[in-house]
Amino acid sequence: MREELKLKISLLPTSPGVYQYLNKDGVVIYVGKAKNLKRRVSSYFNRVHHVMRTNLLVRNIWDMKYIVVNTEEEALDLENSLIKEFQPRYNVLLKDDKSYPWICVTKELFPRVFITREKHSKGVKYYGPYPKTEVAHALLDTLKQLYPIRTCRHPLTQENIDARKYKLCLQYHIKNCEGCCQGFVSHETYGAHIADVIKILNGDTKQVSDFLMQEMMARAAELKFEEAELLKRKYQLLENYRAKSVIVNPAIHNIDVFTITRDDQAAYVNFMHLRNGAIVQSMTVEYKVQDAGSDETLEEILSTAVRDMRERFGDSYESDRVREILVNVVPDFEIEGIDYVVPQRGDKRKLVAISLKNAEQYRTEKLRRMEKLNPEQRAMRTLTSMMKDLHLNELPHHIECFDNSSISGTNAVASCVVFKDAKPSKKDYRHFNIKEADGSDDYASMREVMRRRYSRLINEEQPLPQLVVVDGGKGQLSAAVEVMDELGVRGEIALIGIAKRLDEIYFPGDSVPLYIDKNSETLRVIQRLRDEAHRFGITHHRNKRSKSQLHSQLDDIKGIGPKTRTALLKHFKSVKRIKAASEAEISLVVGAAKARVVLEALNGAQ
Repeated sequence: MREELKLKISLLPTSPGVYQYLNKDGVVIYVGKAKNLKRRVSSYFNRVHHVMRTNLLVRNIWDMKYIVVNTEEEALDLENSLIKEFQPRYNVLLKDDKSYPWICVTKELFPRVFITREKHSKGVKYYGPYPKTEVAHALLDTLKQLYPIRTCRHPLTQENIDARKYKLCLQYHIKNCEGCCQGFVSHETYGAHIADVIKILNGDTKQVSDFLMQEMMARAAELKFEEAELLKRKYQLLENYRAKSVIVNPAIHNIDVFTITRDDQAAYVNFMHLRNGAIVQSMTVEYKVQDAGSDETLEEILSTAVRDMRERFGDSYESDRVREILVNVVPDFEIEGIDYVVPQRGDKRKLVAISLKNAEQYRTEKLRRMEKLNPEQRAMRTLTSMMKDLHLNELPHHIECFDNSSISGTNAVASCVVFKDAKPSKKDYRHFNIKEADGSDDYASMREVMRRRYSRLINEEQPLPQLVVVDGGKGQLSAAVEVMDELGVRGEIALIGIAKRLDEIYFPGDSVPLYIDKNSETLRVIQRLRDEAHRFGITHHRNKRSKSQLHSQLDDIKGIGPKTRTALLKHFKSVKRIKAASEAEISLVVGAAKARVVLEALNGAQ
């Protein structure tokens, strides 16, 4: 495997998506779907396969592309459309005309609703496709139970109905149909049923779900539990049903999608081309930004990208006659005969979201690739982010975090964990047993620990941290500030406190906390510091508590060693029995001299 391909695979996301393998000539030779892209693609290259065809495929893979989607079902749909488009050599399934099932609604006086794998008929609306056939059938069964939709194939024109050309069938007699063929139901009433069916097929199930819930509760109140159970089943089926895929929608014809995102170094534009309602092309292009303070707007950069893509894929545009471009920002560059649309809802909005997700994934992959080639770069980026978010005067290469641990004030301990360049430096971790302060006084304990830690660093002329994090709110932070002022190092060390409730950050002298973005690297490092300090402190506290629970009065008697203690406890079973024994009885176990020492010590302890 080429090093470039190996690196690309190592940086794959773990999200669902579709991957494409290309040979040396850039021809797509295989399209596959994955619930976990990284795991699935890696499986091709980490072993010899039993199927010779797969080994031949791996031997011919030169490059790889992928598209990230939201769910496994979307990946199934996208795989289907891409295989139909590229007809890859090593794909066996889905290359023929067979496809996933669709649900159709005809345009007739009394429309029919049925399942098909063909979608070429005129005058028919298609909904789907459904990656699992049982999902399509379950949905259609639900629709038929909810509404009296006809199942016959008779061409029900008004003339045929007036002429009584067709007889009532069994579906009418078992109340699954209202007798359309005999004119027993009006076109308007039946049309209202079909309108509700279309709402459900479009994913608008709330109105129907609310109706089913009301009916279910009403039947239960009337003690008609069997009817209520049937309605409950319908309700649950409707709630669990996912409408149609965001990837393939036959109502969306030949359009393009452009989305843009940026960071300080570059802008990233994702382009997707849809043909006959299916994504057939997707790529992301990077545009360098000269400096972080560049005045070039997203609209201007996207205008450049649209021009570039249209020149690159000019033949495709001519053949597909693109008349609409979906975007997340409107470009400054206008194209005659083409409308820019920023969709706010529906399938087009979901397509924009998918495109933007791929642009973000490209940006993330680029950063991870750079970090892999230069591990120090990520640390610098994290430290720079922390300096900016926490308003520090210098990069926090050395960070320390403190946490107190005790149970009802007993066995009080504290921990200090150290991070260097945003990574744990475990050799520098320290434990503290609280000696002077009352273990139940968290503030006094914090003052004692901070004083002991930094007075020692100062006396030994060791480097001080750039940032100190205190696990707690304003009270613990104020205690730490007192010690820093007392030691005269307040100006050299930045102090912050992190509260447990909402991860709010407190600064000295400021009662209003700072709320950092939950996804920011700064908050992740601070949370990791706090969790590590808590883990380290709890471990030490647990060990100390276990030792104290195993401690007995015999351990405090001078001149009585482990062997003597063991012999006494083995013979008498407990300290209470040793106290109750006579000197002569104890002498038989450890001798007269030690027996006298033991009894005097135990009696004195009373």
